Amino acid sequence: MSEVPMIENRTYDEIAIGDTASVTRTLSEQDIQLFALVSGDVNPAHLDAAYAQTDMFQRVIAHGMWGGGLISAVLGTELPGPGAIYLSQSLHFTRPVGLGDTITTSVTVAEKRDHHNILFDCLCINQDGQDVITGQALVKAPTEKIRRPRIALPEVQLRDHDGYRKLIERTQGGGAVATAVAHPCSAAAIAAAVDAAEAGLIAPILIGPEARIRKAAEEAGKDITCFNRVDAAHSHDAAAKAVALVRAGEAQLLMKGSLHTDELMGAVVSSASGIRTERRISHVYVMDVPDHPTPLLITDAAINIAPTLEEKADIIRNAIDLAHVIGIEAPKVAILSAVETVNPAMQSTLDAAALCKMADRGQITGGVLDGPLAFDNAISEAAAKEKRITSPVAGKAEILVVPNLEAGNMLAKQLTFLGGADAAGIVLGARVPIILTSRADSLRTRLASCAVAVLLARAATKAAPGVAGAVAA
Repeated sequence: MSEVPMIENRTYDEIAIGDTASVTRTLSEQDIQLFALVSGDVNPAHLDAAYAQTDMFQRVIAHGMWGGGLISAVLGTELPGPGAIYLSQSLHFTRPVGLGDTITTSVTVAEKRDHHNILFDCLCINQDGQDVITGQALVKAPTEKIRRPRIALPEVQLRDHDGYRKLIERTQGGGAVATAVAHPCSAAAIAAAVDAAEAGLIAPILIGPEARIRKAAEEAGKDITCFNRVDAAHSHDAAAKAVALVRAGEAQLLMKGSLHTDELMGAVVSSASGIRTERRISHVYVMDVPDHPTPLLITDAAINIAPTLEEKADIIRNAIDLAHVIGIEAPKVAILSAVETVNPAMQSTLDAAALCKMADRGQITGGVLDGPLAFDNAISEAAAKEKRITSPVAGKAEILVVPNLEAGNMLAKQLTFLGGADAAGIVLGARVPIILTSRADSLRTRLASCAVAVLLARAATKAAPGVAGAVAA
């Protein structure tokens, strides 16, 4: 059994002039982010290394504060150690501390004063032996001996959560896309459309009862005077008129407002006036999962309740087209089930095997398929290795094809509410992409949903006429 590490102080009587203690640490990006999180200091000169290079004074202050924290750590844990009370300090930040610099921090007893006070000389030097912080600290030393187990610090994880920023950046440089917004008669629906317009993503056409739209804009505090508006009697009429604008070529995107999804999709799939294509209509969540290296595309979690094999093939084709548009050239497609072996009693495993064979025969192209795969061995290389699964997809999946809507909905919401993920939603397979947003969506998620739709619309306009429908899907 390993010995528990102990921490022990040195009392005032045990300390002599000239005694010294030191620690060595390397400044990492996480150190800077943690400092910002605890202190609330989000000055870009402190957080952005590129920005900081242009502002040496601010950089000294920010990273010097980290060095000052090291001085406090030495005094509180090494010399004098537990029981010490930090009274005052006088520090000089003489040289900037950069990411990757290794700093050795030392404290040396300079004077022993009355009332158990001790003056320490403090010094921080970098890996080149250059002084970065000098000064003194006054500490009241403990008078009683303390020896106790060293407390293990909790594990702290900083989540990298900027996938949508990169996605939105891909839309820069193109014009706003005309978007029919069906029944934006709530503050949340108006805000979603106006925010996307202000970000330069869409040019909204607001379709619904005029008075209700104006009232919703007032509640949201949004100015809609510059946007085109089409009056409609009610939500069903708004959905029909929004779809008609798409059929007429006056809008390249369709966006759900405050009406129910079924109302909008009813107008979309209408045999007489809808905007269906030969493809099955399906939904994809583009998930930005903290610390996951790529977006996770989950399909279908909102439209197809219990898709057939043929419908799953179209669901996969739609998701592969979307992956291409957001920059994934050969997406790895995991067809999910509860197990990773084919079981005749589980239809999802039979479907997975058949879909993979369809890909082998060129019936599904543009991605690499494998299945059945359980969720763990689809996204975790360690889990795949443990199960001895050899596959170019296992552990590296970018598209997750769920067996039915219930499984997809639960998976997406678990990632959102337990994993801190954002879920941008898009409906594919119609003549134009359809943006679905929720009242609970953050601004970042709403903009990401619009950004995905804009990228799809632009790709469709660049494609050959015979390909445009498939790409837009």
